[in-house]
Amino acid sequence: MSEPKLVVEHREALWFLLAEASQIEHALMCEYLFAAFSLKHDESEGLTAEQAEAVARWRKVVLGVAVQEMLHLALASNLLAAIGGAPSFARPPFPSRSRYFPPSVQLELVPFGERALRHFLFLERPEGMELADAEGFEPAGSAPAPMTEQDVVPWGQDFSTVGHLYRGIENGFKHLVERMGEERVFLGPARAQATAATFRWPELVTVTDLASACTAVETIVEQGEGARGDWGDAHYGRFLRVLEEYQELKRLDPSFEPARPVVPAVVRQPAGVDERLPLIDDPHTAQVVDVFNIAYEIVLQALTRFFTHTDETDEQLDILADVAVGMMYAVLEPLGELVTVLPAGPSHPGRTAGPSFELFYQMGNYIPWRDAAWSCLAERLDLLAVRCQELGADAATQTGVATAGERVASFAAKLRSGLAATAGLAR
Repeated sequence: MSEPKLVVEHREALWFLLAEASQIEHALMCEYLFAAFSLKHDESEGLTAEQAEAVARWRKVVLGVAVQEMLHLALASNLLAAIGGAPSFARPPFPSRSRYFPPSVQLELVPFGERALRHFLFLERPEGMELADAEGFEPAGSAPAPMTEQDVVPWGQDFSTVGHLYRGIENGFKHLVERMGEERVFLGPARAQATAATFRWPELVTVTDLASACTAVETIVEQGEGARGDWGDAHYGRFLRVLEEYQELKRLDPSFEPARPVVPAVVRQPAGVDERLPLIDDPHTAQVVDVFNIAYEIVLQALTRFFTHTDETDEQLDILADVAVGMMYAVLEPLGELVTVLPAGPSHPGRTAGPSFELFYQMGNYIPWRDAAWSCLAERLDLLAVRCQELGADAATQTGVATAGERVASFAAKLRSGLAATAGLAR
């Protein structure tokens, strides 16, 4: 299959492609988390022992891929920082149609099942592989007009796969270095980047030259689609094995359903989405989903502050990383699973809700002054902790929400102690 060349003649075109890559990595992470959270847990939900064991294994696979998408987002952010750009933690709302990406890249929150797995395989397929997306994800719209070497204003370009996009980015780095030299291309400070020591990902390289930029790109491509022709242990291969296991268990028991009856509904109709989305109209469930979305927002705000920090110490940067990653594991994951057992409301009889990953404003707005930024982030964590405490009074969500609230309060305290210790402020 012939894949068009992505044109990178100036720094801004590379910024544009890396921001687009960041948005895709971000959206894929949300898709995978949604599917993982929708999975049942044990025999109390109608699974046999064998089925429960398989579902637990699939959950581990999908969550593992989601974590690697977070790593890819960090690597893309390092690549942006290396050439003087800011991180891009924004993304289009779900469902995301072709107005944001090439016509073939359609993104939507889908519960675990064959449709979700076929969609994931399509998104992670190796370069040059002919594969149709799942039903309901048919390409829409027309491809953007191709850029030329004479264009000085960047815009979206047509890429067939995520690997194709990253190969275009890699070639863009090589072309700019050839034209401008490494010193002019890699002008961003290394301290603005995430490191393996801080985020505990051995593959998280600091990008300072062409060789390290190519290493970062190779990590993303090989983990996603695999090294050329070798995708067995990559995301594509892992999802393919899960699909084959799922189909076999479904053949043995046609009534087998590994996922809860989750409906991808939202609390509020998102701006920029023309189609009317199903709404969560159970009031208590809507409040719990709002709590999940605030926790998700805080993860992104902590990451934004990390990559756009000013005079933070190394100890403070470690705290920001701990808050971002800790919130992901200790708050988002349990709340996301909790939401999928709560009723979506009278408009959806027999269906449960799901984490909607709603964003309330354009991410990337940040306060440049350290003390104010940290105080505002701690204030938001305090608000979330109080809200969790209030919702914890409800029997349906008591344990999960209350425990999440305690963890949120601990992260707020960590932020305040970190600021007080280094700035001499007792906040």
